[in-house]
Amino acid sequence: MKYYSIGDEDTVLGFSLVGVEGRIVRTKDEAEETVQKVFARNDIGILLITERIAALIKATIDQLIFTSKFPLIIEIPDRKGPLADRKSIEEIIRSSIGIKI
Repeated sequence: MKYYSIGDEDTVLGFSLVGVEGRIVRTKDEAEETVQKVFARNDIGILLITERIAALIKATIDQLIFTSKFPLIIEIPDRKGPLADRKSIEEIIRSSIGIKI
């Protein structure tokens, strides 16, 4: 199974340098269209989407997370860093199991 990235120019370009196919999106409509096309494909196993793009289509992302097995959706920070209201992986683990990494 393949990876696919959706995000800003820097994110998609960076992933393309290691062989990950992707699409640059700038609007909510482009993001919606691209996500639907990715989910229609059978060869994509992991969808990497920047947090800012995912925030534009939060309802769609939430629905797909709960109704689809594949592809797995992973929200990642873009070049500007993580969104202010997002917990880091370290914070999620610490609050879940009480262990500091």
